[in-house]
This record gives sequence, C-alpha cells and structure tokens, in this order.
Amino acid sequence: MIRRYDIIEGKPTETQKLEAPVWVCIAPEAEEKKRLLTDFQIDEHTLTSALDPDESSRIEFEPNHAAIVFKYPKNYSAADKFVFKIGSIGFFLFQNRLIVVLPEDVPVFNGKAFAAIDSVSSLMMKLMNRLIYRYMEHLRVINMVSDEIEAHISTSMENKYLLSLFSLEKSLVYYLNAIGSNGFTLEKLKHASAKCGFTQTQQEFLDDILIENNQCFKQAEISSNILASLMDARVSIVSNNLNILMKTLNLITIAIMAPTLVVSIFSMNVNLPFQRWPHSFWFILGLAILSVWGMMFWWKRRKWR
Repeated sequence: MIRRYDIIEGKPTETQKLEAPVWVCIAPEAEEKKRLLTDFQIDEHTLTSALDPDESSRIEFEPNHAAIVFKYPKNYSAADKFVFKIGSIGFFLFQNRLIVVLPEDVPVFNGKAFAAIDSVSSLMMKLMNRLIYRYMEHLRVINMVSDEIEAHISTSMENKYLLSLFSLEKSLVYYLNAIGSNGFTLEKLKHASAKCGFTQTQQEFLDDILIENNQCFKQAEISSNILASLMDARVSIVSNNLNILMKTLNLITIAIMAPTLVVSIFSMNVNLPFQRWPHSFWFILGLAILSVWGMMFWWKRRKWR
C-alpha cells in the first residue's frame, strides 16, 4: 500500500497526487516493489533490507539518492509475552522527494512534532526524532513492567515471573543494539550533510537528534545493567521462598507426628494404663494437645521461624 503526502503549511498532508513529494510504502507488494525499483532506481538489496527486522542500521549513497535503513521499536502486543521487538524502516532521500518504506502499518506523521517542515529532509529528520522518542516511551514501559513483576517475585515461587524478566532483559539487549546502530548511522549522516544538501538549521537539528539518541542509549544501558545485576538476587528470592515453604511443611509434619504418636500408643491392642478409667479418652486427648503445645514451645525457644 502506498500513501502520498504533500507538505502544506509546514505539515504533511495526505494527497492523491502522483507527483507528491512524500511517499509512504507500507508492506509493499511485488508490483509496488517493482515500481520503486524501476521508477526511482532504488537498489533491490537495500529495499529488501528496509523490510528485514534483522538488518542493521546503515546509510548508503546512490547516484540520485541516499538510502538509510533505520531501526525502530515495533508496537507491543500481549502475544509477544514481554518481548519488545525491533523493526526496520527505509528512508530514500532524493533531492525533492522522500520515500519511506515500512513493514507494517503504523502512524508516521501524527502529533505536534511534525510542524514547521520546509523540506523533505526536515520531514525525514522529524520522523527519525519521533522514532527515538518511541524508544524512550518503550523504555519507560519496560521499567514499569519490571517493577510490577518484581512485586510478584517477592511472594511467588513460580518461574513465570522470572521468565518474564528474562524476556525484558533480552528486549533491552535488542534495544541497545538497535539504538547504537542508529547512532552510527546518524553520525555518518552528519558527516555527509553537505552531500545531502542540508541547511545550517537542519545540521543543528541533526546534532540535537544525535544527543537525544545518545541519551536514549544511556538510559537503555542503565536499565539493562540494573535488570541484569538484580536477576541473581531475584532468583535467590524465589529459591528462598521455596525453602521457607518446605520448612513450614516440615514443621507441620513434625507437629502432626507428636499427637499421632500419643494416640497410636494408646490404640495398641494390649493391656495399657488407664484402660478401665472412664475419663481415659479426655486424658489421651489432653496428652495429644499438650504434645503439640510442647513442640510449638520448643520451636519458639529454638527460633525456628
């Protein structure tokens, strides 16, 4: 699917004009890919890389355009089971045209960030900056989810919460790799700003984007280090909870054995003391209760809690 946009009053506005300066290709089909390859001389390998989630971020310069593969955080769904995935987006920057290739239908030009746009280059930078901000949003969500899982781990003996934390830790590793790869691409784009025809204002905005990306990388690195360093402690908490449960069950078993022993002794089919005594039942019951009380008193003195 191809959507076309025109820059009207500094904002991208969807249009049906074939000569629109901005094209957004969402999961292009074979016919749409062929059109991009033939009409705009886009390299087939680069176009395929823009749709490959495992492709690294990079920038390449063709005779009539610059091709940029950029990494972005994909939308999270419950089916992902706490794994935050990474996708690739392709920017093909011509002198007066911008082609954006996406593997899925996501809103690209929404929000107040896309204002005061004077060229397709500015629009591309605004979109890059928006994608970096999405990383920041996802990192905040990951931290919130991690805190919630930690609260369950303190009282749980199940492995599902630990597995969820492992998934979050793996997601942060993916994020670090993607954000770092984007940083190298932005640095290379900065060095080639004259070749791309960026104005002084656009170069300054690119510097701001680099700063935002570096801050995002630092935040992801800190979150990853904290999650990894505390993982052993959380595993120990789960093991300790299991040990406490086993200790409690053992104490209950021992407590039951004491009155059972008393009742078993007086239940033998032999001559026993108090056999003819009319109050022998209450005497045996009292001994059983006394044995339970004695075991509890002993535990308390030994501080087995």
